Amino acid sequence: MKELSLNSCRLDKRYDVQEHLGRGSYAEIYLALDTLASPQSPHNTVVIKALNVFLQDDLDDDLERTLVENFQNEAIALDRVRHPNIISRIGHGTARDLRGTVFHYLVLEYLPGGDLQSLLRKEKIPLQTALNYVEQICAGLGHAHRHSIIHRDIKPQNLLLTSDLSTVKIADFGVARVSMSDSPITRVGTNIYAPPEHSPLSAGQTGALDFGQLTPSADIYSLAKTVYTILSGEAPRGFANETISDIPQTICDEKWGDEFVRVIKRATHSDPRERHQTVDEFWSDLSAIREIDDDGEASTVVTAAIRMPQAHVSRGYTPIAPAQPHFEELRERVPDTAPQLNFIPHDQQNLASTHSVLIGDSVGQTPPSASMPAALPKRSRARFRRVATFLIFITLFTGILYGTASFMRGRSFLPQIKNPFSTPNAIATTDVYLRASPNTDNDPIGLVTKNSKVRIVKSQNNWYQIDVIEQGRDRASPGNADRGWINGKYLDISEN
Repeated sequence: MKELSLNSCRLDKRYDVQEHLGRGSYAEIYLALDTLASPQSPHNTVVIKALNVFLQDDLDDDLERTLVENFQNEAIALDRVRHPNIISRIGHGTARDLRGTVFHYLVLEYLPGGDLQSLLRKEKIPLQTALNYVEQICAGLGHAHRHSIIHRDIKPQNLLLTSDLSTVKIADFGVARVSMSDSPITRVGTNIYAPPEHSPLSAGQTGALDFGQLTPSADIYSLAKTVYTILSGEAPRGFANETISDIPQTICDEKWGDEFVRVIKRATHSDPRERHQTVDEFWSDLSAIREIDDDGEASTVVTAAIRMPQAHVSRGYTPIAPAQPHFEELRERVPDTAPQLNFIPHDQQNLASTHSVLIGDSVGQTPPSASMPAALPKRSRARFRRVATFLIFITLFTGILYGTASFMRGRSFLPQIKNPFSTPNAIATTDVYLRASPNTDNDPIGLVTKNSKVRIVKSQNNWYQIDVIEQGRDRASPGNADRGWINGKYLDISEN
C-alpha cells in the first residue's frame, strides 16, 4: 500500500493542498484552498478526491481498469444528477505527486458542517429539523432516480451539511449504478443500511426472491433505515439485512410512533416489490408524521395524491456542470502531459500566483526532492517574466474591452450577448405565480401551472427569472405574462 504525497502542494496551478482528511479502499481525500477563488466565495475551500489504485495490495489489470471506470462513473453520475441537495463536482484532472506517482482526481465542493452521523453523536436533532433534512434528501435522491442513477450507499455518513446546518447534500456516488439495467448486481454498501438485493451480508443468500434487476426501491430501503437513525439517534443494528418491525422506546412513546412504524416497516420490506416504489411516494407517506406532531392526527384536508419533497438551495449552487472528464488507466497508459507537483514551504503557501510551483515534466523523470523547492534556472526565470508580462498585458487589454462593452450595453448601444450553450431548463413542481421582481412584495403578473416547461434567464439568490416555454395545462387567464420571477424551491432544474 502506497499513499500519495500531496500535502503542501499546489494542484492545477490553483489548489493548495492543506490537509489529508482520510482515505478509503481506493481513494484519498484532501482539503485544499482555491487560490483563484474570492475569499468570500462558498467554494474558496474545496475537497480533492484522488484516485490511488496503489492502495490495493493485490492490484492487477482488471482491478485497476474497474477502479478507473468507477471513478469516472462517479463524475458522470454527479454531473447527470446535479441538484441543490447533491454534492457538486467543480473540476477534475490528472497529475503526479512528489514521488512521481500518477493519479486522477476530482474537485468537489466542501461542506464544512460535517456529516449527519457526526451531528447525531453531538446532539439530538429536533423532529421538525430532522424532517426538513429528510425532505431535502428525498428531493435529491428522487432527482437522481429520475435520471436513472441508483446511489447504493445511502447512510448518515454520506449526507453532508453546509456550515449553517440548514442544507443537507448527498455525497459519495463512488458505487452508484448509472443505469437501471439488467447487468449483474454487485455486493456493495454498508451492512446496516444496504438492502438484501446488494448487501454484502446476503451474498449467495437471496433465497426465492428475484433480484435480477436493481430498482430505486433499493435506495428507499437504505433511506428508510437512515431516517430511523436520524429520528431515533441510533443505528438499526439489530435489523441488519432485515425489515424494521420495532422502534426504540424514546420514539415509540411519541404520538406519531405508530405511524412511523407502519411507514418504516413497508419501506424496509425484504421484497423490493412490497416497498414504496418512488422516493416521492415514501416522502408523501412519511410527511404525515409532521402533521401528527403539529395537530395530533394526520390532516384530512384533500391534497395531491403524492406530496413532492422540496429542495433547499444553498449559496453558491449552480446547475451548470464543468467539462466531463475522461480518465485513462494509470499504469499502462500514463499521460505524458501529467504535471509534476512540487513542495510548497509553509511560509510560501499563500504567496501570489507568480510563485506557483506546479510545472510540466514528462513522466519517468526523477521527481524533485520533497524537502525543498526546485530552483528555476536563469533562462527559465527570464522566460517566466516575459510570459507574466504578456499575461498581464492581455488581462488589462481584455478588461478594458469588457468594461467598454458593458458600458455600451448598459446604454443600449450594443445588444446583450447571451451564451447559447448555458440556458438551463426546469419543470414547475406545482402551480405558482410569476412575480415582476425576485420577491413576494409585488403583485403576481401571471401563473405557471404544474409540470410547465420553463427556461431560466438569470438568477438572484434563490429566485429565477424564467420564460415559460410550455404550460403544464391550460391557464385560467390566457393574458398572463410568460416571463417573470419564481422561487427556486418550486422548480426541478435540469441542464440542456
